[in-house]
Amino acid sequence: MTRKLKMLAAGLALLITVPALSGHDKETSKLAKLMRKKLDSAQKVLEGLALEDYAKIIKHAEELLDTSKAVEWHVHKTPQYELRSNEFRRALDGLIEKARDKNLDGVSLSYVEMTLTCVKCHKHVRNLGMGRLDDFSRAKDAGSAAR
Repeated sequence: MTRKLKMLAAGLALLITVPALSGHDKETSKLAKLMRKKLDSAQKVLEGLALEDYAKIIKHAEELLDTSKAVEWHVHKTPQYELRSNEFRRALDGLIEKARDKNLDGVSLSYVEMTLTCVKCHKHVRNLGMGRLDDFSRAKDAGSAAR
């Protein structure tokens, strides 16, 4: 019984990861990599926040800003998407400024604001039903499975 479950799980994992790894949709793959980079940088900002390491906060917040300027970032041309992207950048600008001032409470609030803009934008993208970010989840799972 356990062997059958393991084989079923392996088969399902293969079905999920093969499309993400096949490169059949290079644009989605590029976006998935960009979103993974964004998530990694955001987690490093949070780590810097927890450790009160302002240099780490600034470094990874600047990475997030650079990431948001990449061509792959601009997947939709809707006013709301542009608004969310601009809110994200403003939150990061505030976060960097507060980190330079060594204002931990200000950095914390800016981090929450930045995170909320991410959530709102992802909700908007899901509602559009275009350029779906579920491919990001598959790429993430594929990366985890490869480790």
